[in-house]
Amino acid sequence: MPKDNLEQSFKILKKTVPLMLKHKMPAIPTNYALWYTYAANDTPELNDTLDNILTHTETLSEMKALELYRNHIADKQEVTSWQLRKTLEAMVIELSQTVKDTRSDTNVFKDSMDNRLDDLQKVEKEGWSVEEVMGLVRNLTKDAKEIRRSTLNFSSALNSAEKEIAQLRAELAKTQEYALNDALTGLYNRRFFDAELQSLQNQEVLSMILVDIDHFKHFNDDHGHLMGDKVLKGVGKKLQMSCRDGAMAFRFGGEEFTILLPGVDLKRAVHQAEVMRRGIEKLQLKDKKSGQMIEGITASFGVSQLSDCSDLSDLIGQADKQLYDAKNLGRNRVMPMF
Repeated sequence: MPKDNLEQSFKILKKTVPLMLKHKMPAIPTNYALWYTYAANDTPELNDTLDNILTHTETLSEMKALELYRNHIADKQEVTSWQLRKTLEAMVIELSQTVKDTRSDTNVFKDSMDNRLDDLQKVEKEGWSVEEVMGLVRNLTKDAKEIRRSTLNFSSALNSAEKEIAQLRAELAKTQEYALNDALTGLYNRRFFDAELQSLQNQEVLSMILVDIDHFKHFNDDHGHLMGDKVLKGVGKKLQMSCRDGAMAFRFGGEEFTILLPGVDLKRAVHQAEVMRRGIEKLQLKDKKSGQMIEGITASFGVSQLSDCSDLSDLIGQADKQLYDAKNLGRNRVMPMF
């Protein structure tokens, strides 16, 4: 390396280490690369993004730092690998649910065929020619039994396929250490939330919104789990679009979501939650199977503020309590009320 380049690199490194110490970043390769690139100021988009984050938060979580590294520094091969894994996760989730739905359909079909057999056998008692009716019954019974046997074989094959999918999902779970996003909704995942919340524990002002889709089980029961997944994606997208000025949306688990709002007090957070609630209320999705428009999607919201809580666990607990109150008061509302 030429002397000039070496001296320049050393100057940048002298800026990098204090930055890492200031923001309490662990001394790992990805963090060195992130802050070295920032100190070098040769990736303006990274610097703008990082500066914007630091204007709303006092610290940078390890997960957020990893995301910045992936988005702005990681080479194309690394990014492609992460994207491939994310796509594979989504595919496995959807395929697994499809298998469950299809197996349920085959069981219904089997029951229907059993009932049809019973009905056909009653025809003998209605005065028809015994020879003709019996011939008809024998043929239909034979065909029905073949269909039923085929259905049972198909159901057995689905059981086997589902086991293979479960094994594949277990293997994917072993590689969750560096996963940042929920595969279904694309939002940040629960692990990212835990890390981000921990990094914000000394934030002077911090609010949290907990969101739960109302009557979510009905969407799965009435329209199938694939439609339920579509509702989750639609709600997640609405929440993400409503995040401004450092707010971050996460898939908390099941049909629950959460939003962290650094620098936002309780009153403003309740207002933002109300904006989100109205956005979800307007959400319309189409059931591709029936062509029916799915409306009436609503969610309940609970909001809490860190300064009113004893610790981070209490912050979540208070939001959950407010969410519980919103559900008890009729759902599709934000609590507390001002």
